[in-house]
Amino acid sequence: MNDTRRVMLLIDADNVSGDVIEQAVQRTLAEYGAIHVRRAYCNAETAVKQQALFKRLSVRPMVNLSSGKNSTDIALAVDAMDLAIAERPDVAVLVSSDSDFAPLVIRLREKGCRVSGIGQQGKTGEETTTVYDEFTDLRHQAGRAPAARTPAGREPAARELAATKRAATKRAVRAPRAGRAAKAPPSPPPLPDDVLSILDALPELRSGERIELNQAAEALRATQLLGRSASSLKLFRKHPDLFALSPEARPSKVQYVGPRLR
Repeated sequence: MNDTRRVMLLIDADNVSGDVIEQAVQRTLAEYGAIHVRRAYCNAETAVKQQALFKRLSVRPMVNLSSGKNSTDIALAVDAMDLAIAERPDVAVLVSSDSDFAPLVIRLREKGCRVSGIGQQGKTGEETTTVYDEFTDLRHQAGRAPAARTPAGREPAARELAATKRAATKRAVRAPRAGRAAKAPPSPPPLPDDVLSILDALPELRSGERIELNQAAEALRATQLLGRSASSLKLFRKHPDLFALSPEARPSKVQYVGPRLR
């Protein structure tokens, strides 16, 4: 059945992972058949990082060069209202876990739009989901990219052969001199339990992404790792060797810089 509804998809690309963005586009296409407006709002760093994804999904990046807090959210909200007036969409799909879009959702509904929300599981608070006509939480699935194809029946053998060659090369290069015992590299100290809990609640940090502090606070409060009035900044500053805050003067983003985890 043909669906004549006009659909606009607006993505807060600084707030959700590339994997969730791809799932959101596919889900919206499956539900409505077409997406008439596809835009992703982000800073320059995210635009460069996700440029291949945006090109493949036909998503137009709207790069925000302002560095102020919530500047990307404001750009998305202003654009959404302009589009609602000029394009008269029937459905607006906002991809973000940020609760700050509640006023925008209400205003778009007043303009006659059905407003659907799509967020990233583990980052969305209860107060975010209730304002939308419907809301879907998508789980970030790390490592979704398909591996290079290998002829059927040969993949295990090919891997074993490659592993044997690599091991032989390493032994030839790193063989210790006679009479000297090879020293094993020191193991990194185990991470504190509270750091492991933070990384479980924020999988983007575990993968090395830099995220907004207010986004981190929402996810930490949702998992009860942070009190409603507590500061996420103070929590991350307890481990300065594991979490990098930027910019230094007035931090608004955090990144995990500790040992890589499996």
